[in-house]
Amino acid sequence: MMSQANVLILGGGIGGVAAANALRKLLPRRHRIVLVDREASFTLAASFLWVMTGARTPAQVSRPLDGLRRKGIEVVHGEVERIDPRLREVVVNGERLRADHLVVALGAEFALDAVPGLAGAGHTFCTLDGAVGLRNALRDFRGGRIVLLTAAPAYKCPAAPYEAAMLIDADCRRRGIRGATEVALYSAEPGPLGVAGPEVSAAVRGMVEEKGVNYFPEHQVARVEGRKAIFTNGIHADFDLLAYVPPLRPPKALADSGLVDGSGWVRVDRKSLATSFPGVHAIGDVTLIPLAMGKPLPRAGVFAHGQAEVVARNIARSVLGKGSLALYDGHGACFIETGDGKAGYGSGDFYGEPLPAVQVREPSRAWHAGKVLLEKQILWQWL
Repeated sequence: MMSQANVLILGGGIGGVAAANALRKLLPRRHRIVLVDREASFTLAASFLWVMTGARTPAQVSRPLDGLRRKGIEVVHGEVERIDPRLREVVVNGERLRADHLVVALGAEFALDAVPGLAGAGHTFCTLDGAVGLRNALRDFRGGRIVLLTAAPAYKCPAAPYEAAMLIDADCRRRGIRGATEVALYSAEPGPLGVAGPEVSAAVRGMVEEKGVNYFPEHQVARVEGRKAIFTNGIHADFDLLAYVPPLRPPKALADSGLVDGSGWVRVDRKSLATSFPGVHAIGDVTLIPLAMGKPLPRAGVFAHGQAEVVARNIARSVLGKGSLALYDGHGACFIETGDGKAGYGSGDFYGEPLPAVQVREPSRAWHAGKVLLEKQILWQWL
């Protein structure tokens, strides 16, 4: 049992904030919990699609990270410049911070410059600023061809581009311009949510195509020229409005840390989220966790949240010298917004072998209400 422990959490996204909250509930106030993030505010990425449609404002999906202070969680605003997992030491804005326990929850960065011409030609709904820009573009749109595309086979939140297509369809119908609008979705992957198995993939594809969205799988974008997306298979897609999911890359602070393998991502024990360094864990999008089916565990908030709870319990166990070992079981769930105040719901065991055991429930108003309640819980109870 430690008389006073110093827990340092890098990253103020879903995983980092969930870990900080869970640890504060588990550890007496004499133990320090410090969260580091470059941003002043937490923004709920799961609500960015509602910002895109105008159903939410940026202020409604953001909360100051400093709100954690009233719970006894210290907040440091700054850029993580270097991580030394051997010493559990971090350099933030030139200042060295030491920890007894280190949680790396830095997430994944968007590589907006990875595809020539993409960022300048369209809008991404994966960032708050991008969602606002797309909202404004949709408001001015009066008809034509809207193209959505995923710029890489792996990206944050596997359901997001399919939700975006359906929500844009609903928005165009609401405004009476759907008859003058084509909505087309080009995905780099073979099908929607392939990591959840063929039945789930087929179900989500059915939802999308039922809306009249033209779906083109296995189209990897190579570049964008003017109002034309050009794919590696030689096909091109003309558009009047472009929305996209950008590729990902690991945070720069990981590069020389010794935490990553050749992929650039952090490998962890998939049940404990422990790294190869004592006292150092990693959670959420910054990790790469292979599944039995050959794909990695998706990068989505639900997994970061579940992993954060497990890591918090195990750190508290180490600090307090009591309690049972917590193990992450790979279960996850997500709401799939389909428009018109409805959502589907997918959930199951992503660690299942040989394939994840995941089911999708039919869209309903109840599932949409469930997502609204989750949004309120995170924004009003966590911060």
